[in-house]
Amino acid sequence: MKILPYQVPKSRAQMLILYCVRRMGAWGLHDAMAANAMLNNFGLSYQRPLILLRNYMQESAKTSVKRIKIAPCCCRRATHDEKNMLTILALSLDNPHKATSHLTLLTGMVDNMRLLTCAQALSAAFTDLGHPISSQMQDD
Repeated sequence: MKILPYQVPKSRAQMLILYCVRRMGAWGLHDAMAANAMLNNFGLSYQRPLILLRNYMQESAKTSVKRIKIAPCCCRRATHDEKNMLTILALSLDNPHKATSHLTLLTGMVDNMRLLTCAQALSAAFTDLGHPISSQMQDD
């Protein structure tokens, strides 16, 4: 089993989320580089998606009973957990039942409604600002 079995997404929104998740995972929720990436992408409207991503990360860590594996920022491949996080965001608005099954895989918990709500809010923020989270990651 490969540690990094997936290519990084081609979607700009998913690449931004993956970068920020990796920065926040390594350097904390208030990482300046993650905030700067959001500012560069969304302009003055960056605060809503940034705060919601911080909330999604914090709730993921709090809810999970297992370690969530995140690759370094420079890595051009992605882990199973990163793929699940992005898939959850992509499915959360249109298919919440399927997103819930991915949440169970990610966290090891069956009750994930708070985390699903965070994912829906984050996905809605990206969609409202013109960057819908919709594409899927590819296996190698």
